[in-house]
Amino acid sequence: MKQASLLQDKKQRKLLFSAGLSWMFDAMDVGMLSFIVAALSVEWGLGTEQIGQLTAINSIGMAVGAAAAGALADRYGRRTILLWTLLIFSAASGLSALAGTFTVLCLLRFAGGFGLGGELPVASTLVSESVPVKDRGRAIVLLESFWAGGWIVAALVSYFVIPAYGWRAAFIIGAVPALYALYLRRAIEDSPRYVAQKGNVLPLRQRLAAIWSPKHRRSTIMLWLLWLTVVFSYYGMFLWLPTVMVLKGFGLVKSFQYVLLITLAQLPGYFTAAYFIEKLGRKFVLVTYLLLTALSAIWFGSATTEGMLLAAGACLSFFNLGAWGAMYAYTPEQYPTAVRATGAGFAASFGRIGGIIGPYMVGMLVAGGTSIQTVFIIFFVAIVCGALAVAFLGKETKGIDPDR
Repeated sequence: MKQASLLQDKKQRKLLFSAGLSWMFDAMDVGMLSFIVAALSVEWGLGTEQIGQLTAINSIGMAVGAAAAGALADRYGRRTILLWTLLIFSAASGLSALAGTFTVLCLLRFAGGFGLGGELPVASTLVSESVPVKDRGRAIVLLESFWAGGWIVAALVSYFVIPAYGWRAAFIIGAVPALYALYLRRAIEDSPRYVAQKGNVLPLRQRLAAIWSPKHRRSTIMLWLLWLTVVFSYYGMFLWLPTVMVLKGFGLVKSFQYVLLITLAQLPGYFTAAYFIEKLGRKFVLVTYLLLTALSAIWFGSATTEGMLLAAGACLSFFNLGAWGAMYAYTPEQYPTAVRATGAGFAASFGRIGGIIGPYMVGMLVAGGTSIQTVFIIFFVAIVCGALAVAFLGKETKGIDPDR
């Protein structure tokens, strides 16, 4: 009995690490895009509105991908859809290196976003269903911590590769995950919960009706508001981070260096959230980390010295990414297995609307002469609204099995 338990733990650790690496590659792609647009603004002479368009189109692809992959994962399995989304975004990233025009690059970033947006809710659903209830929240936050690793890799690649070899080389590196998909094909299995109910897959219409039924409607509204505000603020702030550094007077290479330092603060943010989420609950971690993210946004927007900028940026990374980890843990726990990936996928998809609006809004406002401080006040308000949605509409799911 003891041996079986040990084997179970090994399998769970392997799944967490395998899915985590795919998550890391997702983050690397998104992170490199934020550095690449800063380089493209110099090489192609892109204005702030065009940068906003490019990042918004990436988010449109993520919105479509999240909804499609979530629905397909309940129909064809988490593992199959995870592999396909990984291949799609890897291929799109590699082909982006060949883009000769802004329009072609936008089309390829839509395809890349489709794969990225689809993979994230499917991976979190797979891991959430494959670990014991008592470890579920911690496992998902630790899965999310691989996102920080991906951003750190993106910052390192951008700092050392883009200045020396150009942005196309960074996109080529982004195609590497396609090879990893070949390993994943043998390394992971579908979750026991999904396999147990595989023969009773509900039609998509019934799954959509279920997540909006009286039993789940309040949770769905809360999740959609939470995802909208968190994604809006995250992509609006972090995809613009290197460019904001340039706007504050730092050179391109110097801004990359500072963003790398700020990104390192994501890791302790995840690890503290992983600890507190099983001790104090999902709602406490989400509300607390979101409110502290909001305060950090105000601080960052008004920072005037290098020291303040780095300290505020580190706090922004720490609390924002800790909140992301808690949100990914919280989302699948709102629904039973039969509709879990659909519910998580559509919440993430709706949230990606915020990822479309956020970066584009920053581009429009900055181009119109709005101060960075005012832009970050808008993010402050959005994040507080997300925290209030969880506080008043959310239910605590710590230790609860949604299938019972």
